[in-house]
Amino acid sequence: MKKSKVTVDFIKFSPINKANHYHTVINDMTNNPLFPTPDVSMDDAQKVVDALDKAIFAAADGGHLAMSALNDAVAAADAVFRILAAYVERIALGDETSILSSGFHFSKHPAPRNKEILVAKDGTHSGSVLLDTLRVDRGVVYVWQMYKGKLPDNDSDWVQIGITTQTSFEISHLDIANIYYFRVAAVTPDGIQDFSAPVMKVVQ
Repeated sequence: MKKSKVTVDFIKFSPINKANHYHTVINDMTNNPLFPTPDVSMDDAQKVVDALDKAIFAAADGGHLAMSALNDAVAAADAVFRILAAYVERIALGDETSILSSGFHFSKHPAPRNKEILVAKDGTHSGSVLLDTLRVDRGVVYVWQMYKGKLPDNDSDWVQIGITTQTSFEISHLDIANIYYFRVAAVTPDGIQDFSAPVMKVVQ
């Protein structure tokens, strides 16, 4: 039987939902006897969540500097809670009750994979991202799109960044320490296929 794993589903949450989830994790892990020595202290976790709360409030008017600060706060909080999720998985050893007591979620099976699996990695130099996808049967070209800051409200808001015959694509001159979302679709003789699920990347 496969053991349950702690999910990092929170990475795809909106900033407000992230903050709510992170508050729950802190509340559930504080003085939790199952997790007595977390790799990040609850005090430090609280600090990044407090900073995220403030950044969300400040970015309500959509100002450029405030949105940039929000992206930074999101990245900092995500990094801390990835560490805590890994700690819970290490200690819980697949026990679902223990995982749930931490405030995190669990999954017994891998999440369904899309027809085109997209991976976003650091590129060859600062400010670049390397994108890789699986080759699609009868795929002629691949259409690459991105959006900065958050997932767009409308499908038409995605920005096309390239069309290639290869299953990889590197984009440069992105803003460092900002969040970008990427997706890809194959074009076959039958037309353009469905786009992959968006993948988030903090540019290094």
